[in-house]
Amino acid sequence: MNQQSCTVLVVGAGPGGYTAAIRSGQLGLKTIVVENAKAGGTCLNIGCIPSKALIHAADLYSKVLESASEKTKFGIHSENPRIELAETIRWKDQIVHRLSSGIEGLLEKAGVQRVQGWARFIDGKTVVVETPDSGPPMEIRAEYIILATGSRPVELRDLPFGGKVISSTEALSLTSLPEKLVVVGGGYIGLELGSAYQKFGSKVTIVEATDQILPNFDAELVRPISRRLKQLGVTVLTGAMAIGMADDSKGVMIKTADNSISELPADQVVVTVGRAPVVDGWGLEELDLDRNGSAVSVDSGCRTSMSGVFAVGDLTGEPMLAHRAMAQGSLVAEIIAGKRRRWDKVAIPAVVYSDPEIVTVGLSPDQARQEGFEVIEGRFPYSASGRALTMSDTDGFIRVVARADNHLVLGIQGVGADISELSSAFTLALEMAARLEDIGETIHAHPTRSEALQEASLHALGMAIHI
Repeated sequence: MNQQSCTVLVVGAGPGGYTAAIRSGQLGLKTIVVENAKAGGTCLNIGCIPSKALIHAADLYSKVLESASEKTKFGIHSENPRIELAETIRWKDQIVHRLSSGIEGLLEKAGVQRVQGWARFIDGKTVVVETPDSGPPMEIRAEYIILATGSRPVELRDLPFGGKVISSTEALSLTSLPEKLVVVGGGYIGLELGSAYQKFGSKVTIVEATDQILPNFDAELVRPISRRLKQLGVTVLTGAMAIGMADDSKGVMIKTADNSISELPADQVVVTVGRAPVVDGWGLEELDLDRNGSAVSVDSGCRTSMSGVFAVGDLTGEPMLAHRAMAQGSLVAEIIAGKRRRWDKVAIPAVVYSDPEIVTVGLSPDQARQEGFEVIEGRFPYSASGRALTMSDTDGFIRVVARADNHLVLGIQGVGADISELSSAFTLALEMAARLEDIGETIHAHPTRSEALQEASLHALGMAIHI
């Protein structure tokens, strides 16, 4: 057996894992990262990046179709636009390959040794890696372990993956359009995929068990998305549950709130009811780790209950976001290198790449009041934004939530086209402890959509100019 040792062993090369490995290498720590698949994990290979590529392609195609059907709007004339999904998928795959190769190069530049294979723990300091080339296994012993095993799609007992029933992973690689697509789960993954495929030309139905799509977001933010889904022709069934495939496999059986059961025709069924930490197959049972449900519990330094073992990313539970995982990975590497660091983030932005997009940072008005704050709110609608009007995307708004006594900003939320690009400004305001006056008195370039953040802050102060 090939035996190696290192200071830091990272298990998993997703966003949290590769960030931890690269930062460890930069800090001069002998580092090995073990990953069975391509570098980049779920986010880069079968999640964030490929889904956003498909969403962008679908948006472009939809805008071409809308421009062609509304010639008087922009004066653009186009004839017979069509989509070749297989070509779109090849373009998406090229992006994924380029980014994954880039991460491999960054690992190499940082002096990180990359081992391809599946790691399994035999104790708290040692793993055995089965390599894909059927060669002898490798034993790696490390002073410090960073667990970054990621997450997987949740499978429904009544709709197991296979045949017509697929997860978001397979939905990102379809090379032909299903005529009728049923999306089970109205969270952010379901909405993103459902909207994209509706724009490509499928007839999409979204089935959500709760009484609202995007149940983790407040209704005010969700309304513009609901309006757009209706405009696109997406059918949304709330208060409904998918209870299995029909006997002839030509449809999905749906149970509604009144206990009635009906069949919904489907050529393809995408189950998007959430993700769960990957805790099987890598020897978790050999480690004495405290758990919170299926997630591994960590402290403010991402330390587990076992000395020398850290965990980052989706393995540590919600929020399962790539940017959270990357921040955790960098934090852990610096702790191991002897730096004084702790997790002390004021806010973690959450983005939904729906149509229009949603961004939430910090506390909503209701959450702030529940925490005992007396708050004031300000908002500015995109319908009053000159830039939004010039781009014909005016549905949405930005809302700022602040303390009534000292005007400290507690949260910023928004819904609108391309609002994801303002997420960093929202988050920076909270991390820098901005007050309404700080944002309101900062000059924002005109005409931009970002002016809505300034105007919302001025509105909360009773100083609104453009509404």
